[in-house]
Amino acid sequence: MTIQAHLVELERKHKLLENELHEALVHLSTDDLQIVELKRRKLMVKDQIERLRHGDTLH
Repeated sequence: MTIQAHLVELERKHKLLENELHEALVHLSTDDLQIVELKRRKLMVKDQIERLRHGDTLH
């Protein structure tokens, strides 16, 4: 997979997590731990995107 293709996939995942987080926040019955986990996953994907954009592929 090329770096560009990987970026596109990560951006897609980030958008899906953003949508899932939004849905969780509008439903008051959503568990706080689930919201925290979604935010953590979204941040991890964003960090991966930034590393790829800046050429740092170390984890």
